[in-house]
Amino acid sequence: MKRGLIKNSFCLITVFLLFISPVFALELDTSVDDEIRRTYDPSKLEQTLPELPKTAPSQTASPKPVQTQPSAPPKTLPVIQDAKPQIGVKKFENDYKYDKSTAIRIKKGTKFRVKSNSVISDYLREGAKVSFTSIKPVTQRYITVPAGTRFTAVVEDSHRPQMSGNGGLVVLMVDSITVNGQTRSVHGKITKANMKKIFFNNMKGKRTYWKGVANQVDKGENFYKKTRRTSSKLADNPVGILISPIPVLTGMVVYAVNFVGSPLFALWSKGGRISIPAGSEFEIKLLEDVYLY
Repeated sequence: MKRGLIKNSFCLITVFLLFISPVFALELDTSVDDEIRRTYDPSKLEQTLPELPKTAPSQTASPKPVQTQPSAPPKTLPVIQDAKPQIGVKKFENDYKYDKSTAIRIKKGTKFRVKSNSVISDYLREGAKVSFTSIKPVTQRYITVPAGTRFTAVVEDSHRPQMSGNGGLVVLMVDSITVNGQTRSVHGKITKANMKKIFFNNMKGKRTYWKGVANQVDKGENFYKKTRRTSSKLADNPVGILISPIPVLTGMVVYAVNFVGSPLFALWSKGGRISIPAGSEFEIKLLEDVYLY
């Protein structure tokens, strides 16, 4: 019992000595706080402080449902053909159904001798159709185009004889060929009509302007000759001899007017007609390659 009392007394003494020791004494220096108060006004400092940032809305809030629009059905893509059709007026479906690497080609520039199956004249209107049949076979690599091959052509332009001596006109463009049961679009022209060479694919009637000029001069000359004969008859009669010079003078005036004015009068003359009978021979030339399969 005494031992425990002694031990407790020793602990109390030790604690007391520690608190009264100068080493563990705490002395607060408030001089710094006083200096800060004198220099700065705490109320102003609070006013100049920036506002606190606003907090983001709670992420736990349930998002608004997004309305989805029904998707439109996909459009069908256009079908792309593998091959180009031949250039021409007509277009057939089978123009697209071949492969150039394996198809048989009839080269451009190939010429065919054909005969017409109908009359070709300047009465044909634009858009009218005419047909031809080949009369001789044409041989090329891998193919012989037999006689009897059928061609069709469309009238691109035409007119009847016109004033100023302009003749009739027919322009044909070959647009299809039927060979070995295949009908294909082509682009061709006529190079010979009735075995006469034509230029620019124009079958034209004769231009008669200069012929009209000559006709006007001939008319004046013939009238002058008639007046001379009339004056000769009047001169044989003693009574008519007085007026015999009048017919000759009239004939000379008419002849001079016709001669000088013949270029102007010829403008009212029409050109020649064009009419080629059926069965006439023509020559067709291809302007583009033709492919057969």
